[in-house]
Amino acid sequence: FNLERQNGILVAEMHTRGGDVQWNMELHRAIWQFFRTVGSDPKNEVMIFTSKGDTWIAGFDNESFARVENEPAKYSYDYGVFDGRHMLISLINDIEFPTIGVLPGPGGHTELAMMCDLTICSDNTTIFDPHFAMGMVPGDGIHSALIELLGVKRATYAMLMNEQIDAQKALDYGLVNEVVPRAQLMDRAKEIAESLMEKPRVVRRMTTQIVRRPWKQRIVDDLDGGFSQEMYAYMCSGEKHEDSKFDEIMEKDNMDALRDRRKGMKS
Repeated sequence: FNLERQNGILVAEMHTRGGDVQWNMELHRAIWQFFRTVGSDPKNEVMIFTSKGDTWIAGFDNESFARVENEPAKYSYDYGVFDGRHMLISLINDIEFPTIGVLPGPGGHTELAMMCDLTICSDNTTIFDPHFAMGMVPGDGIHSALIELLGVKRATYAMLMNEQIDAQKALDYGLVNEVVPRAQLMDRAKEIAESLMEKPRVVRRMTTQIVRRPWKQRIVDDLDGGFSQEMYAYMCSGEKHEDSKFDEIMEKDNMDALRDRRKGMKS
């Protein structure tokens, strides 16, 4: 994470080796540890959570996931179940001040931004859930975010059909609060954060507890069961986290926004 804090506003930017984020087991663990650390520091008053580059999470680190997939009995609980669940548990329960998720473009695991208190995105953002398309169960949090925000019918379609929800539709559906031109995105996030900082500290923090209540209930109702079902299918099916599968579904489902960016990253 690249970190910068000014006047209580913490900007946290995910990255992989200084570039677009690659999903790996190390980040799987680091996210919840980061959220817990951020929440325990009284100098933090608002968090802007984003990623480097023009994507959110752009692909998979095959080598990293191979440890779990080659030795599931050794690694699957600690890295898969515990780390995966606590990413959202820590975001919702351990940070008791406002959070702003900032999506700079398309990518996976957008629940980490959508489950922030406020969410803004660039005008080239696309929100999607590729789990089912890749032969996996969408049970590790994206299902909770989509069902809570879209409702059952729309969420089901998004998960089963790998629907590409562009920025305007995401705004219309209530997945994000604002769509902002990419070049102005972080300026707008900081403007929002500064407006939140104008309110008394105790008011900010107690209001946060009120707006988090639906997410806390959603975690209680959904997360453990969804994760158990995802992990059971994951172990039984033999499907793996492989970057090539991401390429395959991007071609199949015409995921142009992310496909073009990934080609540039690999060249």
